[in-house]
Amino acid sequence: MLYPSVTELIKGENKCRYSLVIAVAKRARDMAAEAEERDEKLVQKPVKLAVQSFADGEVDFRESKKI
Repeated sequence: MLYPSVTELIKGENKCRYSLVIAVAKRARDMAAEAEERDEKLVQKPVKLAVQSFADGEVDFRESKKI
């Protein structure tokens, strides 16, 4: 299981679980691609690193307003 919990990561306005999953997946793909470009090997799995970057406040996500 990943920590912090999902409820901790979706606190705030305009945030839901679905948006978190999409944002973490995109961040994980970006991190894996960057590591591959630099010929680096990731010590931890990209998803865990992505979740940690959201928890640390390095990146954030927000749902777009529906028109």
